[in-house]
Amino acid sequence: MKTTKFLLAALFFISIIILPSCLDDDDNDMQLRYPNALVTVKESVDETLFFQLDDQTTLLPVNLNSHPFGGKEVRALVNYKEVDESSGDFDKAVYVNWIDSIRTKPMAPNLGDQNDEVYGNDPVEIVNDWVTIAEDGYLTLRFRTMWSNMGITHYVNLIPTNNPENPYEVEFKHDANGDVNGRVGDGLVAFKLDNLPDTEGETVKLKLIYKSFNTTKSIEFDYKTRSATPASSAIAAERSVIPLK
Repeated sequence: MKTTKFLLAALFFISIIILPSCLDDDDNDMQLRYPNALVTVKESVDETLFFQLDDQTTLLPVNLNSHPFGGKEVRALVNYKEVDESSGDFDKAVYVNWIDSIRTKPMAPNLGDQNDEVYGNDPVEIVNDWVTIAEDGYLTLRFRTMWSNMGITHYVNLIPTNNPENPYEVEFKHDANGDVNGRVGDGLVAFKLDNLPDTEGETVKLKLIYKSFNTTKSIEFDYKTRSATPASSAIAAERSVIPLK
């Protein structure tokens, strides 16, 4: 179902949201240009904004007075530093230099013989990178494909394979919308995995299948259903690393 748009980026880290920081300081400039963490942006039941850094660690952003993404739970790239302030019920207090949401969406249903027609079957390569990871109930992927830089929308989805022998097998689907020539570009997307069976506290192998440029490939990730947190369950398809219309 082509319900969520994803426009590929020629450069991986661009169009960041800049918050008050020391970006004009030459000594700090290079450190502040790039993200140093991938987080889930959440709100507790009392609407306190916090970040889930990994499956165990939570961060309290002391310089953010409001939710930067309208109260929606999303994955995001962030540049932050730890500060010596009270973190309350959270593990660490941090000062956020900038934060930028990435495309965050739920899994799509398996439509059987209609999968290729509806979701596309265009190739990608999954990039072995620190942001390609399964954590906090999400599968976040940096992927690479061809695009023309003409503003053509690409669509990406994650579906369960419905493999009776492996309930933790999923497939990445890409519809280039006819945009299959041009330059190489990278995209970043996160899929919420709450439709998969509960691992009941155990770590299992999550198998990702995808069509590459020369064959069908697969990757395995360590995956564990995320623990319950006092966070909003709202989720929205936020923008990519470049603005979407």
